[in-house]
Formats: sequence, C-alpha cells, structure tokens
Amino acid sequence: MFQPLVIKAGGVTRLVPWPSPRDAETVEAPLTGVQHLVCPVQINVASRINKFFEAANRVLPEGGLLMICGEMSHQREQRFRRQYPAGIGRFLYGCDFLINRVMPKLPGLKALYFRSPLGRYRVVSETEVLGRLYCCGFDVVDRREQGGFVYMAARKVRDPAYDSDPTYGPLCRLKRTGYQGRPIRVLKLRTMHPYSEYLQEYVHRTNSLHENGKFKDDFRVTSWGHWCRKFWLDELPMLLNWLKGDLKLVGVRPLSAHYLSLYPKDLQELRSRHKPGLLPPYYADLPRSLEEIVESERRYLLAREKAPFRTDVRYFFRAVANILFRGARSA
Repeated sequence: MFQPLVIKAGGVTRLVPWPSPRDAETVEAPLTGVQHLVCPVQINVASRINKFFEAANRVLPEGGLLMICGEMSHQREQRFRRQYPAGIGRFLYGCDFLINRVMPKLPGLKALYFRSPLGRYRVVSETEVLGRLYCCGFDVVDRREQGGFVYMAARKVRDPAYDSDPTYGPLCRLKRTGYQGRPIRVLKLRTMHPYSEYLQEYVHRTNSLHENGKFKDDFRVTSWGHWCRKFWLDELPMLLNWLKGDLKLVGVRPLSAHYLSLYPKDLQELRSRHKPGLLPPYYADLPRSLEEIVESERRYLLAREKAPFRTDVRYFFRAVANILFRGARSA
C-alpha cells in the first residue's frame, strides 16, 4: 500500500484508494467527492501508463492530488549491483537494460515486447514518469525516495495533452517554431529520456541556464546522450529537415514554444521573418549568457535583412573556424 507523503503544498483532506493501474484506465465518470487519489501498487505494473494518468485526471477535481510510487530505473540498477557480484551485476543489468529499456522503444520489437510477459512490469526512468505526469496535466509537488521506491505527489493543474506522437523511440520529431511562426517537426536522435519535452517549464523553474543558453545540469539528458551531443550525432537527422526545406544551412536555431517565450517580443517577431537553420550564429559569436545569445541573434538577423547572402557566408566561415580551431560546442 502506498505510504502517504507529507504534502508540502497543503494537507490531505480525503484519500481514496485507486484501482490497480491495469483497471483504472477504464474509469470514465468522476467519483463523487473525490479530492485526492492514492495508487495502491507500483506504477510499473501499468500496461498503459498515460491512460492511467489520464483516467486519474478525469476523476480528480482541479487541484486534486494523485500519489504514486514505483521502482525507477536507477533503483533497479542499484538492486542488481547489490544482489550480484560486481562483474555479474553489471553484465546482468546490461542485458536487462537492452531487454526492458531498449526493446520497447524499437518499432519492430515494441509490439512483441508488450504482448509477452516482459511487458507486464514496466522499467521506467524517473524522468520519464515526471514527463508523463506533466503530459497528463499534473504538476509534481513532492517527491521522496524510500525503501527502493520513489514516491510522488502530483497536483492536477490542467487537462491532459493527449499526445499521440511523444518522443519515445530512438528517432524523435520535436515540435519547434519555424518560418512565420509555423510549427515544424525537427528530426533528432533522441538523447533525452522519453517525454522530456514536457518538462521544459519544470527544468527552467528548478535549474538555471548554462552560459550556452541551454539548461544547466539538465537531468533529462541520458549518459549516452551527452556523448552523442558532443559529436553532433543527435543532429544528423536534421539534414532531412534541411533537404525538406524546413531549415536552411545558416540561421537561428529552431526553438520550442516555451524556450522562445524567454526571448524579448521584438526578437520573437524578428525571428518569425526568417527560416531557422542548422548552423546558428551562436558558433560564430560564442556568447556566454542568454542575454548575449539574444543580442547575437538580433545582430545576425538585422545584418541578414540588409545582405542575406554575404551575412550567411561570413557567419558560416566564422562558425566553422570556431568549431575546428576553438573547440566550440553547444553542450
């Protein structure tokens, strides 16, 4: 049974035990007088985690709390290392990672995995659970780790997004703002945990910005994701966006709606008049803060409006020189 948390955001006035995640997703009608829900078993047994969270969202009133618990992937790794000798534990966890973390994300093997007994216990990262909660309209207000499990309390703050195309597989299509403010889907090799795109506001609230304008100590990036980003492997699929015409070679980087909202209104308008690009002015100017990035992009865009071709050529060679000889990197 779930051990109730001490909720920082207020006392719990009524707790209603919630059915197993395997059954709760079929609930349609609101339960009379329900204020808060407690999931009595691990979230790992949910066959469809988002459907479970969406059902809880339908039942709860605005501001109601959903309390869940589960074994997260980092705790599962620690359990393997405790149970087995060092070398054997690492080997067995590596096999477990390939079966329970990689296999469900591969299009050809995903259906087979969830039809087999393996799919009855989901191995998920804490970041993925957080992202799924935010995707389904919740805001996490408390989190605690105890006894090999993570306990979370999440408050209903909005309706679910009902996203049918989340970043789950190895190749993801990220929502970005393109030319004239039109939404585009940028292809990238996924270097973050699934559903990380729903945590941008949360990360911005809890983490400061790095000097390169990205979030500092971003827990959403996986260990292998850092390596891929170092060598730009994650951005290779964006060449397809370039061939398609969504991006040009040199231009401001395509931003998410939330990150774009951090920019001044005049620069947002200026950006909308230009197509984003693969090679941003960041590499040419090497700014060290968000304010400097804003000014760098403004200078580039204003210069490009006067002399498009000459500006792009100048920024291209400056960027390439900084990458090759000064080791410029975005992350």
